[in-house]
Amino acid sequence: MKLKRLAAVLLAGTMLFGATATVSAEEKAADEITIWAWDEAFNIKAANVAKEMYAETNPDVEVNVVTMAQDDIVAKLNTSLASGSYEGLPDIVLIEDYRIQGYLNAYPDEFAVLSDIASPDEFAEYKTGVNQVDGKMYGIPFDSGVAAVFYRTDYIEEAGYTAEDMQDLTWDKYIEIGQAVQEKTGKYMLTLDPSDLGQIRMMLQSAGAWYTDAEGNVTIKDNQALKDAINTYKKIVDSGISKQVADWDQFVGAFNSGEVASVPTGCWISPSVLGAEDQSGKWAVAPFPRMAENEASVNASSIGGAGWYVLKNVGHEDAAKAFLKDTFASNVDLMNQLAVDINLVSTLKASSEAENYNKGVEFYGGQEIFKDFAEWTNEVPAVNYGEDTYAIEDIMTEVVQAIVGGADVDETLEMYQTQIEGAVAN
Repeated sequence: MKLKRLAAVLLAGTMLFGATATVSAEEKAADEITIWAWDEAFNIKAANVAKEMYAETNPDVEVNVVTMAQDDIVAKLNTSLASGSYEGLPDIVLIEDYRIQGYLNAYPDEFAVLSDIASPDEFAEYKTGVNQVDGKMYGIPFDSGVAAVFYRTDYIEEAGYTAEDMQDLTWDKYIEIGQAVQEKTGKYMLTLDPSDLGQIRMMLQSAGAWYTDAEGNVTIKDNQALKDAINTYKKIVDSGISKQVADWDQFVGAFNSGEVASVPTGCWISPSVLGAEDQSGKWAVAPFPRMAENEASVNASSIGGAGWYVLKNVGHEDAAKAFLKDTFASNVDLMNQLAVDINLVSTLKASSEAENYNKGVEFYGGQEIFKDFAEWTNEVPAVNYGEDTYAIEDIMTEVVQAIVGGADVDETLEMYQTQIEGAVAN
């Protein structure tokens, strides 16, 4: 119901866009498919490389790759699927992991089962939990959002620590190192954006937890991992080691300019880190910190990521599945190429054997970062993201800031439990 209400609001803006930017089902031949994705430099680049490779053995299949903003994809899918109108929809669409459960539950008859072209066992476990319903696989996992700590080796060394000290980190040790870095170098340890709960999200998943339980029920007041994550976040803020930023440009600018010593986030940040060419050889990557007070927390987590899905009622299900089967579902050569082209960390397990996944990267002091990312990806705890991650975080941002400001954790979470339950139920 939530998706349908959103569709009604966005109907006017999306119908015109869809009519002009896509190829209609009636206009397409049986050997022609259309793919929707966002981000020219990453997802679209990947789709086009896959298209080129597929054409080598399937020259008669025409593949149209269409760039759309993620918000536009969400709006158009909501509008069309709610109305049962398939005009202008793609055959293959990229959908973010945090959103897919909402679609699969709201529109169970709109997505093709892909169990006949891929097996969950072939991908990182945490990526396949979100795209399965009743044991059937509906999506082909794409990029890993495996979390890590990108850090300046020169700052860490100046503070009196070594690469060994950055392994098996707890957040308490991370804060200790950050305070030493600040004292010795005058640099912050990391950035924090009060409007972005990415750090909380990563801490939660490191403990195999989320804002909801395995059945999708809101778990705020009795969620020990959430309490531990917020308390850890508050310790970081109170320690003074974080630099506050307000948007993406400030976030990237802080580490590209050398203002911060580390960046604990998803592996997808690597291309932005590489943007500071003058810092080559001064960076390394370590596993994500764990919450020592939470026995379930491990040195592995994730943030972001998406998968490829087939809209079965558009009319080209077989052609779309054949394309995915030979590309993103199995092609190690494709993953090897994308490691170079877009710094892709694939969640296809076989990719770990690819040549480029076993090469040292000069920028990171020769570290085999893709090999490390692949290993950490397989250690990420699987959680059910549910349908309402973003709706919950709209309220949780306020909750976290209240606690950081001094409000009692237990009382605050208990107070907001009912409010969040009401927000996601409407």
